[in-house]
Amino acid sequence: MLAMNYRGPRRVRVDQKPYPEIKHPEDAIVRVTRSCICGSDLHLYNGNVPDTRVGSTFGHEFVGIIEEVGPAVDKVKVGDHVLVPFNVACGKCVFCQQGLYGNCHESNAQATAVGGIFGYSHTAGGYDGGQAEYVRVPYANFGPTVIPPDMDPDDAVLLTDVFPTGYQAAEMGGIQPGDTVVIFGAGPVGIMAAKSSWLFGAGRVIVIDEVNYRLEFVRDYAQCEVFNFREMDDPVVFIKKLTDWIGADVCIDAVGAEARGNVLQTITGRKTLLQAGSATVLHWAINSVRKGGTVSVVGVYGPTDNLVPIGNVVNKGITIRANQTAVKRHLPKLIDHIQSGRVSPKAIITHRVPLEEIADAYHIFSEKLDNCIKTVLIPPSARV
Repeated sequence: MLAMNYRGPRRVRVDQKPYPEIKHPEDAIVRVTRSCICGSDLHLYNGNVPDTRVGSTFGHEFVGIIEEVGPAVDKVKVGDHVLVPFNVACGKCVFCQQGLYGNCHESNAQATAVGGIFGYSHTAGGYDGGQAEYVRVPYANFGPTVIPPDMDPDDAVLLTDVFPTGYQAAEMGGIQPGDTVVIFGAGPVGIMAAKSSWLFGAGRVIVIDEVNYRLEFVRDYAQCEVFNFREMDDPVVFIKKLTDWIGADVCIDAVGAEARGNVLQTITGRKTLLQAGSATVLHWAINSVRKGGTVSVVGVYGPTDNLVPIGNVVNKGITIRANQTAVKRHLPKLIDHIQSGRVSPKAIITHRVPLEEIADAYHIFSEKLDNCIKTVLIPPSARV
C-alpha cells in the first residue's frame, strides 16, 4: 500500500509499505477515505517530538471503510464507513472509565501521561497513522464510530480531532455566559475553539495570531475579534487594555510548542530544545487572564520541563486545565451541532491533496503558503 514515510526532520515522502495485519482479536483494518495534516503533525515534521523514528507513518485524523475485523469485533462490521478518534483507547481501563480517553493506560502503558495516539511517535505508543491507504485500528469495539449516513465525510474527518479539540478547549475553560475569551492561535484548533466558545455562552471572543490571512479567516468563520501580536508592543498589556485592565476571563493556548513572539523562548524552546517547546503562549495566557480566571491548554508540548511563571499562577489564583482531547466523549454533542447546522467544520478545509503529493502538502501547510488553513489528503482508492 501507499503510505507516508518520515525520513527525518522536514523530510517526508510516500512509499510502498506492507499492508497492515490483524494482530489482536479486537483489531480492524480500515481503508482510508480521508486523512488530514494536523498542526501538531508539524511538531513531528520539524523534529521536535522525542522518539519520532525514521519510517514512521503520521496521521491521527482519518476516516475510512472497514475492510477486515478480528474475531472479537462485534460493534462494527466490514463495509461500515467510520470516523476514528485520534485517541487509541481501550474503553475499559480506570482512565477510560472516567472518560479520560486521551490517558488510556492500556494503549500506552509505558507512558506516565499520554495514552496511545495514531501516528504520533513512539512516545505515544508507536502506532502507524492514517496518512496511508490502509491502517490497523486497535480496540475496534470502542474507538471507530459509524458516520451518520447524512454526514459529509469532510465533516466527519474533522470530528476525529480538530472540532473536538477546539470544543474541549472551550469546555475546559469553564466559560460562563458573558465571559471574555482570548484564544492564542488561529490555526484549525484555535478556529474551532473560537467557534465553540459561543456555544458555551461567551460574550466576547478574541483571537491572537501573527498570520493575517488566518486572522481574517477566523474573524469571518467564528465572528470574533482578531489582532496580530506583531503589531503590539506587549500582548499582555494590549489584552489588559482591551478588558478594562482586569484581564480575560478565559485564555486558551491553541499553539503549543512552536509558539513564536519571544526571542528567549524561541532560542531555548525551538532552536536549542533546552525546554519542551517555546512556552511563549503559556506566559501570555497566565499573565493576560484575570485573577481567579482559567487557562485552558490544548497546545502540544514535549514531555519535559518548561519555563512557566508558576508564581503568577499561585498569586493570581488561576485554574489551569489541560489534556489530550477525549474525542469519543464529545461526539454525540458535536454530531448534533453539525446536523443542526450550528457548526460546519468542513468550511475550514482549504486544500484537498492526493496522498501521493504529501511532501508538497506538508511544505504548503508548514510554511503557511497559498492561504492554507486545513489540508485533507485523499488516497487513490477514494478518488475512484
